[in-house]
Amino acid sequence: MADPKDMWRCPVANCGYVYDPDRGDRRHKIPAGTKFEDLPDDWCCPVCGATKKNFRRLSDEA
Repeated sequence: MADPKDMWRCPVANCGYVYDPDRGDRRHKIPAGTKFEDLPDDWCCPVCGATKKNFRRLSDEA
């Protein structure tokens, strides 16, 4: 599991998907090791479809 500073959470209610670069995103064929910043601009949450710009860094959450 990646460091929380490298993980990003979807803030949409009832979703909470966390992008972990150590796992990637199999649904969108994003290989393990891909940093969040390197995801395509049109990447979206594989659970609810929220856009990349909506995600928040896990380590920034209070």
